[in-house]
Parts: sequence; C-alpha cells; structure tokens
Amino acid sequence: MVTIYPLKAATPADALLIGQVAEPQSLDPQVATAANDSRILVNLYDGLVRNGANKLDIEPALAIHWQISPDGLNYRFQLRRGVIFHDGTPFNAAAVKYTFERMLDDKHPEHDTGPFPLSFFFSSIKTIDVVDEYTVVFHLKQPFAPLLSNFATPAGLIVSPTAVAKYGKDFGRHPVGTGAFHFSEWQSNQRVVVSANKNYWDGKPAINTVVFRPITDSNTRVAEMLSGGIDAMPEVPPDTVKLFEQKHDRFRLYQTTGPHVWYVMLNTKIAPFNDVRVRQAVNYAINKQSLVENILQGSADVATGPIPAAFHWANNKDVSAYPYDPQKTRQLLKEAGAEGATLKFFVTEGGSGMLDPLPMAVAIQADLKAVGLQVKIETYEWNTYLAKVNAGLDGQTHMAEMAWMTNDPDTLPFLTLRSDAWPDKGGFNSGYYSNPKLDTLLQQARLTTDNTARGAIYQQVQEIVHQDAPWIFVANWKQNAVTSTRIEHFTLQPNFNLLLNRVTKH
Repeated sequence: MVTIYPLKAATPADALLIGQVAEPQSLDPQVATAANDSRILVNLYDGLVRNGANKLDIEPALAIHWQISPDGLNYRFQLRRGVIFHDGTPFNAAAVKYTFERMLDDKHPEHDTGPFPLSFFFSSIKTIDVVDEYTVVFHLKQPFAPLLSNFATPAGLIVSPTAVAKYGKDFGRHPVGTGAFHFSEWQSNQRVVVSANKNYWDGKPAINTVVFRPITDSNTRVAEMLSGGIDAMPEVPPDTVKLFEQKHDRFRLYQTTGPHVWYVMLNTKIAPFNDVRVRQAVNYAINKQSLVENILQGSADVATGPIPAAFHWANNKDVSAYPYDPQKTRQLLKEAGAEGATLKFFVTEGGSGMLDPLPMAVAIQADLKAVGLQVKIETYEWNTYLAKVNAGLDGQTHMAEMAWMTNDPDTLPFLTLRSDAWPDKGGFNSGYYSNPKLDTLLQQARLTTDNTARGAIYQQVQEIVHQDAPWIFVANWKQNAVTSTRIEHFTLQPNFNLLLNRVTKH
C-alpha cells in the first residue's frame, strides 16, 4: 500500500513555493526543451557563460574569461577553479568536453541518454581539446555567430559526467549540476524540490528550499496564488492580471518584454495549406488585435513574423502584421478552391508560454468559421501534446499551436523553418515548410559575425517567411509573473528563466 502524505506536511515553512504551468518533461538540460523545465534547470546547473541579470548580454559563469580567434574558428575558455558538482565530483575541462560530446558524438558511451533535440545549437563544433584541468578549447568547422549566446542557453548547461554514467537515461530524474540549488526530490505531478547549495561559487542562496508545483489548470493555479498555497506564479493568466494589480497590498506583479513568439503552425504538406494563398488567407482571417486586447488582456503585442521584435537589430520594421481582412480571405480561398474546407486543429490544455491556449484556439476557430472554414479542435495535456506535435503533423492534422522563447534571432527560424529541420531530420519544422532561398539565408547568417550584416540577413528572412506564411503569426508575449508581498528580490529575466538564488521570503 502506498501512503500519500499531504504536501504542506512535508514542506518547510520558509520554502519558496512556485506554481508551474506543467509537469517537467526532463531535468536533463540537454534533453529538455520547454521554458517550464528551464526555470528549474538554471537553478540546478551552470553554463560556461550566462545571460546577465535582466539582460541578454553574455557574462562569465563557469568560465571566467574566453578568447575567440580572429577567424572565428577557435573558442578558448579559462575555467573557474574549485567548483564542485553536487555529487562531490570536481568541475573541470573534462566535464565540459564530456557535456558537449555526449550530445554531438554518436559514438560517445552516454550518447544513448538522449535524444538531444537542441544539439544543433553546437553542431558547428568539430573537436574539443582539454588543454589542462581548467582550460578547454572548442574548434569549429566554420564560423558560427550564435555560438556564444547558445552556450548561455539551458542546452549549454554543464552536467556531472559521473552522475550521467550512473543514472543513464534516468539522469533527467536525478539531475546533478554545479548550480545554486541541488536536487532533492521529484514526485510526479506533485512537486520538484531543490535545496540551497551552501558551497555555491556565486554565494549561498538566500532561501533554503524551493518547491516547483505543477498546476496545469490556470483557474486552480490562480486560486492557489490567492489562497497562499503558492508564493509565486510565472505566466499569469491574462484575464487575472488586473485582479492581481488591484490587490497590490498582497501581491506584486512583474512584467518584462522578452523574445517570444506565439503562432499557429500550418501543415504545408497537405491540402489546403500546401497552397500559399490559403496560408495567407487564414492570416487575413484572424483578428489578432482582438486576440491580444481581449483574450490576452494587453499582455502581448501582435506578431509580424518569426523573429521577435525584442531583437531590434534583426527585426524588419517594414514587415507589418497581416491586417484583419475577411474579404481578402474569401477572395484567396475562392482562387485556391478551398472554400468550406474542414481543418483539424491540435491545441494544448496548457504549457509554457502558450498564452491561454484554449480560449485563443476557440477565438481562432470562430474567426475561421466566419469565412466558411470548419475547424475541429483536439486538445491534449502539455507533454502529450509536445510528443505528438514534435513528431510532425500527420496527414489529417492541419494546424497546431506553438510558442518559443529564444536567445538569438537564429534559433526559431533555424529550428522550425529550415528544410533540414523536418522532424525526421531532428528538427521542429513540424509543418514541413520548405524554401531553398530561406535555407541559404539562414546558413549565411550563421557564418556572418558582423551584427549589422547578420541583422540585414534576418530582415530578408522575415520578408520571405511573411510572404510564404507557413504559420499564422499571432502574438509576442510580454512575460509576466506574480508573487506574494512576502517575496523580495524576485526578478524576471528577458530569456524567460527564473534565477532564484537572491530571492528571500519573510
């Protein structure tokens, strides 16, 4: 017989309780892809570099400094001395080499602990040399402009080689890093508990215990916040933002703009979305301004394409959002012979960065019905949804919601729009879109180290994708969170992570 103890009985009174939107997929940083998981990962692990607090700039972490060769082919990192993994083993250059070769080398003894869906972030790496215990050099096949920012993502966090070898494929349930907190327990669908690393190289955390509770239903999550069952809640449901604003004596609301895109991918492999006119038609059919104002309550802006406006240097200001124009929709549908088509729409019940996915889907369904398209919605729990969508939309599914938070303009189009990013090739282009010119531009941008020149390429990318319309471009989210007034020193990061080592609770 299994005895289930009440949650509060096992939780220290001074613990920081965070309401998450979903159960984690994995706590292996090279396996996980969701921001929901990343909020835990960045507190368990460190990377060679990190994004500075409240900015997207790169600063030292496990590497104290680095040098990039003039030709952009060699990255030399000098590592921090005296750092220990949570399992007591030393952090060193060999651990860095191990972390990346586990992803990149299919002959590595622990390569089967994957899959590693974001390993393409580091695919430009040819070899890794351990010069001495605290010096490591990455040799690249060719220059790769986003590499340093990719080292700062959760996929670049450094793992304990000893722990990976010990746990194998179960490492994601037994995570070991060098971070501000060490892993304590994971009770499925109840909580993940992490505890302060008293020997953390960047100072002992101010709070001893953090409990991440998966509360998938947004109404339940809000009720828990209002009742004091949780202390903090990222991704505040839009229709409750004003409620928490009004209760400023009990709650603090945080908001910051980050590089986020919420969109509906279209299955370009099958009719009717194998016709660009139909893809453009559904973009004209959706009243996106109404979605962001009424459903999202002003917590997002209308998206213009795959490159978030937060990347000012890469954003094409001449590309504007598709206007709401049902008459244009009907004209295009008639030209394409797609009037009255029936569409299957995959929708998640809730997930990281998904922005009220069911109400959004219902509104989109209504707008499409108004122009004669019949949309059938199928809903799934977040991790089930990810598994289905990431495998590629099948021959009967026409549309699926998705959201991405990114650290570089390269990430989203390279991961989701290249021909070589189709799911059977290891990417997330689940709608099977393909444009050879776009493929060439994306590769060219990766080889261009001058930011101005890179930005000009991404502006071309935005023009092409806007014209081809492989997605319905919907919203760029203004990231938010709410905390109790008992919580101090809580901040939102532009990369959508939560750094909790400075947070206090009184």
